[in-house]
Amino acid sequence: MLKLITPNWPAPSKVKAYTTTRQGGHSQAPYDSLNLGDHVDDDPKTVATNRATLRQLLPAEPVWLKQVHSTKIVTANTSNCTADAAMTTELNKVCVVLTADCLPVLFCDRAGTTVAAVHAGWRGLADGILEATLQRLNKAPEDILVWLGPAIGPQAFEVGEEVRDAFTDYLPQAIKAFKANGEGHWLADLYLLARQRLAHHGVTNVFGGEFCTYTDAERFYSYRRDKITGRMASLIWLNGKE
Repeated sequence: MLKLITPNWPAPSKVKAYTTTRQGGHSQAPYDSLNLGDHVDDDPKTVATNRATLRQLLPAEPVWLKQVHSTKIVTANTSNCTADAAMTTELNKVCVVLTADCLPVLFCDRAGTTVAAVHAGWRGLADGILEATLQRLNKAPEDILVWLGPAIGPQAFEVGEEVRDAFTDYLPQAIKAFKANGEGHWLADLYLLARQRLAHHGVTNVFGGEFCTYTDAERFYSYRRDKITGRMASLIWLNGKE
């Protein structure tokens, strides 16, 4: 049985969203069990079975992306696009991103007319994937709601000087998201970095951010922890039945 996380945010009823956990699928170790990534050397037939199981809960096949840590956003109408975010204003078009430590970010507007799913690793965050999404959404900041899904937590995400500098060069207050962890090493808070970037553009209705994929091995895949591992999916769509 699939075990899903439902975002804890005040989205309108038309907006439907979930993040999968690693539980409830058919993959064998080290991908056990609900691996939805078809690019991690898991058995393709098993991945297809896992996706088919998830599909039973959805109004349509998700728009699966080929993620490359870019800032490219596509409209959710064609699968297998090379991009790291998808958005839609159409009913029953399912936007999805895959993660296993990187930050999945879901967007909607208060009126329930637009949704987006974003894959935001540190490179995407630093390069402006959230800002690019806000530009595409083209909504007033106060009308945008954001949910931060399961990602590697601030106690586990060690980075080097180049990562810290990539954020602080753009936004000096980003220094607050880094804690020294030995010479030249820092613990980075992806959740805080995302909140800072959003707040810089007036978006403050931000929810979630209480997970850690690295430390919660029972529920989540973690590339940093395991290297060879599966992927969770974060999905969002506008429900056409309401």
